[in-house]
Amino acid sequence: MAANAPFKTKVPRNANMAKLQAGYLFPEIARRRAAHLLKFPDAKIISLGIGDTTEPIPDVITNAMAERAHALSTVDGYSGYGAEQGEKKLRAAIAATYYADLGIEETDIFVSDGAKCDISRLQVLFGSNVKIAVQDPSYPAYVDSSVIMGQTGLYQEDVQKYGNIEYMKCSPENGFFPDLSSVPRTDIIFFCSPNNPTGAAASRDQLTKLVKFAKDNGSIIVYDSAYAMYISDDSPKSIFEIPGAKEVAIETASFSKYAGFTGVRLGWTVVPKELLFSDGHPVAKDFNRIVCTCFNGASNISQAGGLGCLSPEGLKAMSDVVGFYKENTKIIVDTFTSLGFNVYGAKNAPYVWVHFPGRNSWDVFAEILEKAHVVTTPGSGFGPGGEGFVRVSAFGHRENIIEAARRLKQLYK
Repeated sequence: MAANAPFKTKVPRNANMAKLQAGYLFPEIARRRAAHLLKFPDAKIISLGIGDTTEPIPDVITNAMAERAHALSTVDGYSGYGAEQGEKKLRAAIAATYYADLGIEETDIFVSDGAKCDISRLQVLFGSNVKIAVQDPSYPAYVDSSVIMGQTGLYQEDVQKYGNIEYMKCSPENGFFPDLSSVPRTDIIFFCSPNNPTGAAASRDQLTKLVKFAKDNGSIIVYDSAYAMYISDDSPKSIFEIPGAKEVAIETASFSKYAGFTGVRLGWTVVPKELLFSDGHPVAKDFNRIVCTCFNGASNISQAGGLGCLSPEGLKAMSDVVGFYKENTKIIVDTFTSLGFNVYGAKNAPYVWVHFPGRNSWDVFAEILEKAHVVTTPGSGFGPGGEGFVRVSAFGHRENIIEAARRLKQLYK
């Protein structure tokens, strides 16, 4: 053995980890941002890249968390481990607020530390012998967790796709809804509406088609509704508004983008008791077992914040914050539209999907960073269908959004 060779264990590396491409999208953007700062130490960088909230959490919500935190210092107020599925009061409040009249009960709701975490728990539930379909483009966690679980083949550089995943193309040409007649059967269909990154919200008619498609194929839809509160037209806010969805769908959701809980961490997943595996076993029973094995429940302080969110004052405060970000979205849309770009999304989501026809997304990302000191997200980071687009996030302080708009106008005038 060479004198300075590092010691190696005899444990082989997980081959599925080795399939993953480079870094997860957002750390890669952070790396490039840091490199840019080394080059331009005085640059005032404005980040419209990762969809992270920026506005303070409303008092009514933080007061509820503070009260619970202080109570933990008292004999009567102290609590240790809670129910892995979440506190009964919070599960009931989620059911009453978001699923009233949809036949979803508090026992169908599993409270979590956020939708992203639940996506991976759902993948553990499904195991490695399933095939998934994803919208293309889509949030990278669906594909990456599928690769890690061993559900996929190798990455195919020429088409920029993994083997054994069905990529459902969503583009301006098809109204950002896949042509289901050309999609082969898969076991699991990941579907996000309003979509990250395109901002497109599926209509009732489209979701009715999706539910029928899943029923005809005996598939399970994992419906990510993390941006439902941003919907301002009559698009459904929950998949369970569609008749029959309870037999084919799971819904995952989060307080992150409503209450600014990206760091507080609180979400939920709905697994209806009507949803059954091919052998008749209830999916919820197995998910409960996964949750009890992998998770000790969301923080009791976060859950107190969740109850604060769902109080009448909390709902009003969240709606105001969402409204603020929607105003930011309008500024970004107006900026790019005035420069002659085609922009999509925005109406029902905090994301603006800007088309740079014929250009490489990472090149556009680099150009905007280099010349305007603004961080965006390259569309190709969300799948091959995102090539030629960049995602611009509306999460930011108003003065930063206005300044970014000014710089972009200067760059592309």
